[in-house]
Amino acid sequence: MNVTLRAETAADISSIEAVTFAAFLNAPHTNHTEQHIVNTLRQAGKLTLSLIAEAEGRVIGHVALSPVSISDGTRGWFGLGPICVLPEHQRQGIGTQLMREALLRLRAQGASGCVVLGERAYYGRFGFRHEPALILAGVPAEYFQALTFDGPLPKGVVTYDRAFSL
Repeated sequence: MNVTLRAETAADISSIEAVTFAAFLNAPHTNHTEQHIVNTLRQAGKLTLSLIAEAEGRVIGHVALSPVSISDGTRGWFGLGPICVLPEHQRQGIGTQLMREALLRLRAQGASGCVVLGERAYYGRFGFRHEPALILAGVPAEYFQALTFDGPLPKGVVTYDRAFSL
């Protein structure tokens, strides 16, 4: 299957919502608000990167990145997520392509680093590691991971945009 990765356009918004809903429908550890998070970030102008995977003219995957705050005042850090692929296209490397492209573009934009909440085995493949110096309150520490692009690792509490509290 030929997959194209590109930035979202206004015409993709409803497809992104549908893909996100379908991808998280039966996922564990979710409150099923991922599509609302993406829409809220977009409406607030805080969707730093929004990339889609498209095959045969159809959106089949999506990844979002948005700024995070760190209590030590460090700037230039972003949160990755949600990332999703339609269930029938999962385990075909599409999520991996989205991850690599998102991190490449984020780094090219001059980001200092990226954080993610998720499975260590999956995100570890892209260089993410649990860093005890970075804390996301209310989650098991081992699932919160960071990837430094430039500069020292910050230390402190990480706060995602309020859209993640939906």
